[in-house]
Formats: sequence, structure tokens, C-alpha cells
Amino acid sequence: MLEGEQLLARFQELDALLTAHQDLWRPRPFTHRHLPWESDHPALAQWLRGRSLEEADASHNQPQHLAAPAPFPDLAQRSAQLCAVGSLPVIGLTPAAARLAVDVPGRKWQQIEAFAACLDFKHPASHWLDWCAGKGHLGRRLLQPGQHLTCLEYDPALIEAGQQLSARHRLQASHVQQDVMAAEAGLRLNATHTPVALHACGDLHVRLMQLANAAGCGQLAIAPCCYNRIQGERYQALSAAAKACALQLSLEDLALPMSETVTAGARVRRQRDTSMARRLAFDLLQRQLRASDDYLPTPSLSAAWLAKPFADHCRDLAALKHLSTVPEQDWPALEAAGWQRLAHVRNLELLRGLFRRPLELWLVLDRALFLQERGYRVRLGQFCPAPLTPRNLLVLAERD
Repeated sequence: MLEGEQLLARFQELDALLTAHQDLWRPRPFTHRHLPWESDHPALAQWLRGRSLEEADASHNQPQHLAAPAPFPDLAQRSAQLCAVGSLPVIGLTPAAARLAVDVPGRKWQQIEAFAACLDFKHPASHWLDWCAGKGHLGRRLLQPGQHLTCLEYDPALIEAGQQLSARHRLQASHVQQDVMAAEAGLRLNATHTPVALHACGDLHVRLMQLANAAGCGQLAIAPCCYNRIQGERYQALSAAAKACALQLSLEDLALPMSETVTAGARVRRQRDTSMARRLAFDLLQRQLRASDDYLPTPSLSAAWLAKPFADHCRDLAALKHLSTVPEQDWPALEAAGWQRLAHVRNLELLRGLFRRPLELWLVLDRALFLQERGYRVRLGQFCPAPLTPRNLLVLAERD
């Protein structure tokens, strides 16, 4: 767990790492046939390009364990050191009624339980405010006798479902429709509230911090998610420390922490891989057709596209991008080249993977420092193991 002066010290160390090595983590292998850093580290590039797709996937979530050529080991060690934050203390949580978990997917319920078990505030909550609540599962889990619960949600269908669940469980909960980004959203908060947000995306949890501070909320808990889900084109620093940094982050940069995969079925993985291999093969084709070695963005395609023969897939995508008529190709060779590129991309991504957690922690520390600068005592740590959710960092803030 990090708190007090540790927050700024760790932020500055992470900022130094990310700034010094941005030439390694900014360029995306998917959009470059050759990465700028490969000429500086040819042995590492050759080693990574020589590995299979299966080897890349096996290392994806833990690239720091690879016995790769320099500078990989030193970077892996430094990344691991700076990302060690530890777990938050767990409190004795009143067991939930078994029926509360019935309507919640298993993994989501486990996340809620872990989140709730870390809400160790000096003063017991009197009124929980479940921010971007969905059906209100988190709020209902937290609600204890004598407490109040308000669930703010934008989607009317989720509000109605949440009201029905609260009524079924005979809990006094108020489910309110609210666009939390709207100007009047601040009227929903007051100093008696304890706001909580489990995986509210990007601007949504930033908005909560700003409004909770303005409303004088004495305590709040936020597990951030989807840092790239913001309205602007670039990241807007929150704390004075981050505003003073030279590091400027694009939407593409902000997506890096979200690139860690979680468990998926074999069919889903195969569809994902086939789609990416075809896009990479088409990238080779479009460079030839346009006589340009630049990447051409393509739209997300439905699963129905994967049912098309590979040649038709490429011709139809070329037409969609208004490219010239596609001459006859050696389609099997081009498709094989796409799969080979996919293996290269996944393995080259392992170097970027060393900076995935450092960048996420940099972003979460910016949030923690924002609250600390406004008089909150802030604690930052993990609320559950990464296999349960990679987005396992929790910010606890409270002030008198």
C-alpha cells in the first residue's frame, strides 16, 4: 500500500521511467512493419521476431519473466520494482445474504466482495452513493442496517432492473437516472455521502472525484478503469505533479494499460486471432496498392466478415476503403504472411507490456495526488489479485 509522501515519490520515479523509454512503448507493432527501436536493439528485435504466436500468448500477461536479450531484463526488473504497491488491508465484512449474489455474474460478484472488504474508513458510512451503478449490485452489497443507498445510473433499463432487485431483496435503495457528466450532476452529492465507483470508465470516475471534492464528501473509494474513455484527444493531467510533467499522452497511449487480456474461450481467441491476422495481411496489400509504406486504419468488422473467403475479405475491405481494383494475388501466401506478422506483433508487444502497469500506476497516482492536494488522506493499493481483474487498483480517500 502507498500513502502520504510515498505517492509523490513513486509517481516521480514512474514518470522518469516512462519519459526516458517512451521510444520503446509508444510505437505500436501493429501499425509499423519495423519499429524505430529495432535498429538500436537488433538482438532483442531478432529474438522476439523468432518466437511463435503461441509463445507470445503464453508470455502476454507476465512479460517480465522472459529471458530476453538486453535491455529487456533490466527494464523488466525496474518495472516490477516500481509497480509493487501491495494489497490494501481487508476488514471483517459482514457476510452477504446468499440471495444477493444470485443475479450477479460470478467474476463480478467476486470483484464486488473484494472491493467491499477494503473499504476501511475511519468513520462508518451513513449514506452510500453508488456512482454509475448499473443495477446497483455494489451498493446493495455495501448497504447495512441504518444506512442509506443512492444509485446513480444513466440507462433507464438498468435503473428499472436495479429497482426491481432492491425491492425483491427488501432493501431501501433509491435508483436515480442521472447523466453524471451533466452540469447538474453535482447537485446529487452532499457531504453526508460516501461515493464508491467500481470500474467507472475514464471521465466518469474523474468527474466523481471533482464533484465529491466540491461537495465536501468526507470519504470516497474509486477503482479506475478505461483511462482512454475520455472526451478530449489528449490526457488532461489532474494533479499539480502531473501537470508539471513533460509526458503528454494520446488516446492511443492511454489504451496501453487496457491491452492486458483476461481469460477467453478457445473459439473467441481464434476469432480474434483470425481477424487480426487478416487485418495485418490486408495492411501488406494496401501498402502495395497505395505505393505507400504507411498504415491505413480500417474499421471494426463484424464476425460475419470472418466467414468470407480470404480473397473476398481483402477485396471487400479494399472497396470499403475506396482503394483501386485489387489485382490477382497469391492469396494463400498473403494470408500466411498475415499470420506471420501476427506472431511478430504479439512478441514485439511484449516489450510494450513492460510499461503497461507503470503507465496505469502513473495514471492512478495522478488521481491519488489530485485528492491528496485537496486535503484528503489517500491510500492506494490492490483490492484483489490480477486474475480476478487486471484493473485491481483502489484509491481510498478520506478527510475530517
